[in-house]
Amino acid sequence: MEFRKNDILTLDIEDCGVDGEGIGKADGFTVFVKDAVIGDRISAKIIKAKKNYGYGRLMEVITPSPYRVKPACSIARQCGGCQLQALSYEQQLKFKEKKVRGHLERIGGFQNLDMEPIMGMEEPYHYRNKAQFPVGKNKDGKIITGFYAGRTHSIIDNRECILGVKQNKEVLDRVIGHMEKYHVQPYDEATGKGLVRHIMIRYGFHTDEMMVCLILNGDKIPAEKALVESLCEIPEMTSITINVNKKRNNVILGDQLRLLWGQSYITDSIGDISYQISPLSFFQVNPIQTEKLYGKALEYAGLTGNETVWDLYCGIGTISLFLAQKAKFVRGVEIVPQAIDNARENAKLNGIENVEFFVGKAEEVLPREYEKNGVYADVIVVDPPRKGCDEVLLNTILKMKPERVVYVSCDSATLARDLKVLCAEDYELMRVSTTDMFPQSTHVETVVLLSHKKADSYIHIDVEFGEGEGKIPVDSIAKRAEAYKPKEKVTYKMIKEYIEAKYGFKVHTAYIAEVKRNLGLPMYDAPNAVEELKQPRKHPTPEKVEAIKDALRYFAVI
Repeated sequence: MEFRKNDILTLDIEDCGVDGEGIGKADGFTVFVKDAVIGDRISAKIIKAKKNYGYGRLMEVITPSPYRVKPACSIARQCGGCQLQALSYEQQLKFKEKKVRGHLERIGGFQNLDMEPIMGMEEPYHYRNKAQFPVGKNKDGKIITGFYAGRTHSIIDNRECILGVKQNKEVLDRVIGHMEKYHVQPYDEATGKGLVRHIMIRYGFHTDEMMVCLILNGDKIPAEKALVESLCEIPEMTSITINVNKKRNNVILGDQLRLLWGQSYITDSIGDISYQISPLSFFQVNPIQTEKLYGKALEYAGLTGNETVWDLYCGIGTISLFLAQKAKFVRGVEIVPQAIDNARENAKLNGIENVEFFVGKAEEVLPREYEKNGVYADVIVVDPPRKGCDEVLLNTILKMKPERVVYVSCDSATLARDLKVLCAEDYELMRVSTTDMFPQSTHVETVVLLSHKKADSYIHIDVEFGEGEGKIPVDSIAKRAEAYKPKEKVTYKMIKEYIEAKYGFKVHTAYIAEVKRNLGLPMYDAPNAVEELKQPRKHPTPEKVEAIKDALRYFAVI
């Protein structure tokens, strides 16, 4: 039977798609229906029809599913933020586990996975520490703010989102009230006119510090002093800034920031680590679940205090500093310069010195440091954006052959794709854990552990010497032995003598050790080491660092 647009069908919802839509069938024709729940019998109107499948709009729930619940938010269906509010939380967790497992099996080719139970929330509401509210007008010309309807830029008026902190409403009321009093116009995407584009609010769960950032299509807002005085009546207010974005695009934040009042950042913590968070900083929006996720990543890393770790896509150093608590040395890479500035400040804030941060693309920095400078890793942690890891980066990981790779992912489809590459030859998928970072939505965070494969069997080879096919000539044995002779052990004395002969100056043993340590090279415990130095340790000059690296290259240490 052929189905067309506007046809009305009765469907039994038997499954759930990766975006949370219910899936039902009619005479072999598959229909995806937003807001339908597994177990529902519904009436749906076809809004788009292909040959074997189509998309429908939920018209009526004829028989509700035993898993269906009343959404806590009255506008859940219109708003695009929560796709699963009509589904019980227990079933939300099952859906997310199934979603990750499905991607790993279908895309990655992994079978019979022993996944750990998903880490859910006791209270799956009011968990977001950040919200970005677009500002516009309704049909009556009234200024509104809220969230975009699904797959549109039509604003659904809502100042009391149940996912955000309760303090958001007071901020929004005061900003909108200020706009109405001083006749400040919201931004109009269609015309490019108007001033206020978005209101961004960040909240520190552990510090009760609050940040308000107004994203403007201009440099300032009328009556700034009055606005600041109003917002400062909120007890938690810590930072008020303006972000300038005059570009006609869908990017929310511009590059220019101006501080109106207070600090340029707020502080929050994950576990024992504190972080300074600016308006442009990436910081996980659910601090309660983030601590569980990072705790699992730290567990998978298996650190003993002797490992050199690379943290790729490190952001403001959230995972890096977590790892540094138990690693010998951690190197973080992030493409956003301000994020690296934040990471370095966060390291200072926590008194963590065994970290180093690089600005650049992970797929460029890691190959450069490995191939040119001989920097290696015992453990690599990656936490890429939704698009996953770059192919060059994956190939460099395979070349470096770290003992363990910990992959933190916000998109299990690209995770599965990348794991298929890494596990084709050199790595084995050992553990999989999921965390419900975004309750009421379809998104889920996953962390996996890859372990470098060890030889699981050996073969015995007989070799015949002499003349003839398949035999090794006796006279070539000496040459082969010379070629495969173990390299002479390189001592500190040899390095010092080389540098003095070539450069004309001496270097201290401690300088050589420091350079080796910074390069991640193997070290040994000195028998005469002391717990505390009598005098502060001096560091080698850049000239001596380069001379030491030259010597290490000469002796094929790096």
